[in-house]
Amino acid sequence: MRKIILAAAAGAAALTLSACSEKTQDAAAETADSAAADTSANADAMGEAAADVASDAATAAATGSAAATDAAAAAEADVQGESTTEAKKD
Repeated sequence: MRKIILAAAAGAAALTLSACSEKTQDAAAETADSAAADTSANADAMGEAAADVASDAATAAATGSAAATDAAAAAEADVQGESTTEAKKD
Protein backbone atom coordinates (compact mmCIF):
# COMPACT_ATOMS: atom_id res chain seq x y z
CA MET A 1 0.00 0.00 0.00
CA ARG A 2 2.81 2.33 0.85
CA LYS A 3 4.47 1.78 -2.53
CA ILE A 4 1.24 2.61 -4.34
CA ILE A 5 0.91 5.90 -2.45
CA LEU A 6 4.55 6.77 -3.16
CA ALA A 7 4.10 5.94 -6.84
CA ALA A 8 0.96 8.09 -7.03
CA ALA A 9 2.75 10.98 -5.31
CA ALA A 10 5.70 10.66 -7.67
CA GLY A 11 3.34 10.62 -10.64
CA ALA A 12 1.55 13.73 -9.38
CA ALA A 13 4.89 15.48 -8.86
CA ALA A 14 5.97 14.56 -12.39
CA LEU A 15 2.74 15.97 -13.85
CA THR A 16 3.18 19.17 -11.85
CA LEU A 17 6.74 19.59 -13.10
CA SER A 18 5.74 18.98 -16.70
CA ALA A 19 2.99 21.60 -16.48
CA CYS A 20 5.44 24.04 -14.95
CA SER A 21 7.93 23.25 -17.68
CA GLU A 22 5.33 23.99 -20.37
CA LYS A 23 4.63 27.39 -18.79
CA THR A 24 8.35 28.06 -18.70
CA GLN A 25 8.71 27.15 -22.36
CA ASP A 26 5.83 29.48 -23.28
CA ALA A 27 7.39 32.31 -21.29
CA ALA A 28 10.77 31.69 -22.92
CA ALA A 29 9.19 31.79 -26.39
CA GLU A 30 7.44 35.07 -25.57
CA THR A 31 10.72 36.51 -24.27
CA ALA A 32 12.55 35.45 -27.44
CA ASP A 33 9.85 37.01 -29.63
CA SER A 34 10.02 40.24 -27.64
CA ALA A 35 13.82 40.31 -27.91
CA ALA A 36 13.61 39.79 -31.67
CA ALA A 37 11.14 42.67 -32.02
CA ASP A 38 13.38 44.92 -29.91
CA THR A 39 16.42 43.99 -32.00
CA SER A 40 14.55 44.77 -35.20
CA ALA A 41 13.38 48.14 -33.89
CA ASN A 42 16.90 49.02 -32.73
CA ALA A 43 18.38 48.03 -36.10
CA ASP A 44 15.87 50.28 -37.86
CA ALA A 45 16.70 53.18 -35.55
CA MET A 46 20.43 52.61 -36.10
CA GLY A 47 19.95 52.65 -39.86
CA GLU A 48 18.07 55.95 -39.69
CA ALA A 49 20.71 57.46 -37.41
CA ALA A 50 23.51 56.34 -39.74
CA ALA A 51 21.73 57.94 -42.70
CA ASP A 52 21.38 61.19 -40.73
CA VAL A 53 25.07 61.15 -39.82
CA ALA A 54 26.07 60.53 -43.44
CA SER A 55 23.88 63.41 -44.60
CA ASP A 56 25.34 65.71 -41.95
CA ALA A 57 28.88 64.70 -42.94
CA ALA A 58 28.19 65.42 -46.61
CA THR A 59 26.78 68.84 -45.73
CA ALA A 60 29.78 69.62 -43.53
CA ALA A 61 32.19 68.54 -46.26
CA ALA A 62 30.46 70.75 -48.82
CA THR A 63 30.42 73.70 -46.43
CA GLY A 64 34.05 73.12 -45.48
CA SER A 65 35.05 72.91 -49.12
CA ALA A 66 33.36 76.22 -49.91
CA ALA A 67 35.02 77.86 -46.92
CA ALA A 68 38.41 76.49 -47.97
CA THR A 69 37.90 77.82 -51.50
CA ASP A 70 36.99 81.27 -50.15
CA ALA A 71 40.04 81.30 -47.86
CA ALA A 72 42.35 80.27 -50.70
CA ALA A 73 40.91 82.97 -52.96
CA ALA A 74 41.36 85.59 -50.25
CA ALA A 75 44.98 84.56 -49.72
CA GLU A 76 45.67 84.61 -53.47
CA ALA A 77 44.01 88.03 -53.78
CA ASP A 78 46.24 89.41 -51.02
CA VAL A 79 49.40 88.01 -52.60
CA GLN A 80 48.61 89.11 -56.15
CA GLY A 81 46.94 92.39 -55.25
CA GLU A 82 43.62 91.56 -56.86
CA SER A 83 40.03 91.15 -55.73
CA THR A 84 38.72 87.90 -54.28
CA THR A 85 36.41 87.52 -57.28
CA GLU A 86 39.34 87.76 -59.67
CA ALA A 87 41.32 85.29 -57.58
CA LYS A 88 38.44 82.78 -57.69
CA LYS A 89 38.45 82.93 -61.49
CA ASP A 90 42.11 81.85 -61.62
